[in-house]
Amino acid sequence: QVKFVESGGGLVQPGGSLTVSCVASGYNITKSLMRWYRRPPGKEREFVAWITGDGDAANYADSVKGRFAVSRDNIKNTVYLQMNNLKVEDTGMYLCAVGTTYGQGTQVIVSS
Repeated sequence: QVKFVESGGGLVQPGGSLTVSCVASGYNITKSLMRWYRRPPGKEREFVAWITGDGDAANYADSVKGRFAVSRDNIKNTVYLQMNNLKVEDTGMYLCAVGTTYGQGTQVIVSS
């Protein structure tokens, strides 16, 4: 059974940093393009970033470009999303995905 478990969310002040992780089980992510999404309160899910299987390429939503960085450790079957200079509008549930399989997410709240 394929399962993704996100962790690392929490409450952070504007301008702060946070790194969230996504660990896969029942699935080897080595050759898979991994994606991060977020679901702001009361809004639809939106794309945040993706990274190729070998980690050589990544792409970001314009709203997070220059502030967020996606990385992966295929040995640990884990993908990371480092978030810097966080803004209130970054608040939301952060989920990782492969294809149409999503994790449950980890909550990030940016507030003073």
